[in-house]
Amino acid sequence: MAEATQPERFFLDRFDLTGSALERVLGTAVATRADHADLFFEHRVVQTASLEDGVVKKATRSLRHGVGVRVLAGTRQGYAYTDDVSLERLELAARTARYIAEQRGDGAVPVRASDGGPHDLYAVTPAPVETPVADLAALLSRLDAVARGVDPHITNVLASAAVEHRIVLVATPDGRLVGDVRPLVHLSVSCIAERGGVRQQGSHGGGGRFSFSELGARADAYARDAARQAILNLDAVPAPAGTMTVVLGPGWPGILLHEAIGHGLEGDFNRKGTSAFSGRIGSRVASELCTVVDDGTIPWRRGSLNVDDEGTPTQRTVLIENGILRGYLQDQQNASLMGMPLTGNGRRESFAHLPMPRMTNTFMLAGNDAPEDIIRSVDRGLYAVSFGGGSVDITSGKFVFSASEAYEIEGGKVGRPVKGATLIGNGPDVLTRITRVGHDLALDDGVGTCGKDGQSVPVGVGLPTVRIDGLTVGGTQA
Repeated sequence: MAEATQPERFFLDRFDLTGSALERVLGTAVATRADHADLFFEHRVVQTASLEDGVVKKATRSLRHGVGVRVLAGTRQGYAYTDDVSLERLELAARTARYIAEQRGDGAVPVRASDGGPHDLYAVTPAPVETPVADLAALLSRLDAVARGVDPHITNVLASAAVEHRIVLVATPDGRLVGDVRPLVHLSVSCIAERGGVRQQGSHGGGGRFSFSELGARADAYARDAARQAILNLDAVPAPAGTMTVVLGPGWPGILLHEAIGHGLEGDFNRKGTSAFSGRIGSRVASELCTVVDDGTIPWRRGSLNVDDEGTPTQRTVLIENGILRGYLQDQQNASLMGMPLTGNGRRESFAHLPMPRMTNTFMLAGNDAPEDIIRSVDRGLYAVSFGGGSVDITSGKFVFSASEAYEIEGGKVGRPVKGATLIGNGPDVLTRITRVGHDLALDDGVGTCGKDGQSVPVGVGLPTVRIDGLTVGGTQA
């Protein structure tokens, strides 16, 4: 391994390593018929604080420090990790990972590393940025006051903040050393409103890859919006049920796109033939109005990364173009086995986890329609502005999502707020039912967390206003 540059030296020093030590461990990992090996080092500091009943009741600080060793041999992956970053433990982890992968599969082809270098999407601060607990507590107390000040019927506020500073380093046998320093801040606010024996909740939040001090006035906006939603839901009527036209608002409703089709476009499900999109590249899978991209290169966004967790620079990947399926999201192993290019989507929750293809920021591009014209085009239907929980079957694409803020549409106008609305459908089918797309693309405020195979990673979603015809709505109206 060549002499480390100054930036590389910073990452090596953080983990108390030398280039010769890395060469030795990687040599152990690829001593047999391995196709690829890598080391993933991680140092992560997370601070959290939470407020309830007007009191900051909990504050934590956690530290994770360790390394994962991966060996790829065909379809097999060997993986071992340790939180003791010593040469002895690294060698043991390398031997263990190699042993697991020794029963190699067939069909792998080499995947050339990207020619590009890491991006510069967020401020990289080498030293951990510690946020004083007093500052966290002061922010949460202020948000409590802001939310209660919206309406006297707000009876409780629950708020939490998390600040993360993460340093990662990826090393491979070909001498590549790729490091990154990843800031992340997240804030969530939930408000309880009560009136006449009726109790409702509203929630909002946001964040991104910037420092705690940069939350600024947007934090107050989250609190006000959570309170507004709670008060709004006090006046909501039971949602209608049946098959109807649904208009999705811009921004966070893109979570439906993420869940209903995003996972089905990840390489591993398509390599195994378990996705509704398997073997359909070049085929029409959506309305010609739909172009869907995954873009990990948008500055400051929650789902963005300078490099993925395999050291590959992130990129903008067109998944569906004017309704035609163009590609899948790939990591090192699945790109190799499928003979497809890397897309910079190899992600993992921590050094204790294997990487796999995952989304970054996934959204539909804007169309040409004015949002108000889309609403006016609907005689009777549902306007869904925000979503809460949901579930999806990746194999079939079937989904169920609950709307946390939604309204009736009557005679081309937005009417009364409704409660208890759920959207039920099939992701690939829904894409074909999109008949109008607005020019108002918006990304979410930075709250998305995606789960897959027991791992969670931060993501972003987005959507313009869209009209979907013939969608099933489950409601509570008698």
